[in-house]
Amino acid sequence: MTPRIALIDYGAGNLTSVRKGFAAAGAELYTPGSPLELRNAAGIVIPGVGHFSATVSLDDRWREQLLARVAAGIPLFGVCLGMQWLFEGSDEAHGVAGLGLFRGSCTRLTASATVKVPHVGWNTLTHAGTSALLDGVPADVHVYFTHTYAVPVTTESAATCTHGSEFAAAVERDQVWGVQFHPEKSSEAGLRILRNFVARVAS
Repeated sequence: MTPRIALIDYGAGNLTSVRKGFAAAGAELYTPGSPLELRNAAGIVIPGVGHFSATVSLDDRWREQLLARVAAGIPLFGVCLGMQWLFEGSDEAHGVAGLGLFRGSCTRLTASATVKVPHVGWNTLTHAGTSALLDGVPADVHVYFTHTYAVPVTTESAATCTHGSEFAAAVERDQVWGVQFHPEKSSEAGLRILRNFVARVAS
């Protein structure tokens, strides 16, 4: 039986491409119309592109249910802006709180004569090969990014990338995962990551 994976729609998501990516990984996603519809989810995906302020649509009711599902052991996966929202906040929208599952805040990438911001395109994903999220993903593989803000490298960083300076490209703690890049646009490496999440949900 295919596990029910909830795809959160808060008005800032690349939902169509994420659905296609997960379909290729062997999963179908449903979009809950209210926080209470998360109660039957076996896994949760929070996508997103654009400005951090868009996350205000995820109000206290959504936060309560999301945190309750994580506490119950349900796998949660944040993509791009969705990953940033798993942290405490962002300099992009002062006063807008993140979900706070990871410590730290997003800061703007620094542009220079040789470094363009936003960071758009393929770049190297560096990881040690010890992450369940990145199981089977080659070291130093290229994945697709499009972002202006990033989160710092911490002990919970599963992978890093460098664009002017180093930042966390993937994070992982227990059943909570996040990637700054777009796995649904990152060829076979991205598909493997989506499959890894689906396998965790089904386990």
